[in-house]
Amino acid sequence: MKFKLEVTDPKSKARAGMLTTAHGEIETPIFMPVGTAGSVKAVHQRELSDDIHAQIILGNTYHLYLRPGLDVLEKAGGLHKFNGWGKPILTDSGGYQVFSLANNRKLTEEGAIFKSHIDGSKHVFSPEGVMDIQRIIGADIIMAFDECPPYPCDYEYARKSMELTHRWLQRCIDRFDSTKGKYGYEQTLFPIVQGSVFKDLRKQSAEFVASCERDGNAIGGLSVGEPAEMMYEMTEMVTDILPKDKPRYLMGVGTPANILEAIALGVDMFDCVMPTRNARNGMLFTSEGIINIRNEKWKEDFSPIDPYINSYVSTFYSKAYLRHLVISKEILAAQIASIHNLSFYLWLVGQAREQIKIGKYADWKNLMVEKVSRRL
Repeated sequence: MKFKLEVTDPKSKARAGMLTTAHGEIETPIFMPVGTAGSVKAVHQRELSDDIHAQIILGNTYHLYLRPGLDVLEKAGGLHKFNGWGKPILTDSGGYQVFSLANNRKLTEEGAIFKSHIDGSKHVFSPEGVMDIQRIIGADIIMAFDECPPYPCDYEYARKSMELTHRWLQRCIDRFDSTKGKYGYEQTLFPIVQGSVFKDLRKQSAEFVASCERDGNAIGGLSVGEPAEMMYEMTEMVTDILPKDKPRYLMGVGTPANILEAIALGVDMFDCVMPTRNARNGMLFTSEGIINIRNEKWKEDFSPIDPYINSYVSTFYSKAYLRHLVISKEILAAQIASIHNLSFYLWLVGQAREQIKIGKYADWKNLMVEKVSRRL
């Protein structure tokens, strides 16, 4: 994997770059649609590529390990061939899912013991095992196994959690570096910065991660309930420490405003379930603001969902028609809304990239944050 930093905005820390993987190039800043179980919900791969213009998608180690299982994925030749997505894939190590299973898991030095949410069966994730699983999945970018501490948590918990994550990281690196990919192309490993919302811990973790000298780095443990301003403060502290010549990935973030603010702090990569999850509930993100399509006010609005988004569904279907589908509980409603929201997110980071390249990101961002956050 290679990363070329192309330009930095003169009034902020926003960056435009090019990330090259075995399955293609990725223009940064970038948003990555979440395909937890190998599928971005309600969206075909062709729509992801041709309509949404996604350049990379996510899979999840925990979910893919449970279903369809490693035997199926290995026989298929990896996730790319299994789901038909020929562009880059990143896999989350499953650390966040183990975190979300707080009542059904136990953490030890060895790893995480957890019960499947599907059938209650017991499983163990160790740092070495998670590296092996992600080798079999075949993602271009794989994540280190970490513990994501809850918010709020006390300082001592956050410190012990961070130190455990660092020990696990070293084991991930040792296993990753002693193995090879299974399908004839290279993979790369991103470590994850932790430390909750404590400045000294975040600094310590960022310095440790930077010292590992991997191809890219991630910031975890944010967007878990803490105030947005606290998230930005922690993010900026970490991006100031992480190497400038390597991509930075802020995990699980977030709203359009969150993404725009974090880009200004030097973040390059984002993912979040929000565009698809909210779409299925009738919430649309648009270039003019946020729409609850269920509201009566859209019943006779025959204008396009968003004429400024370069997506077939956004310009072809009207707000009135989509509202009708949502109220009628038609499956097509989830498809249209999901494709539109993802198209908007990819449009937004694309616009951000263009503004960075012409040196006007900071001023544009301030206007856009206000615009995309308002309720219509």
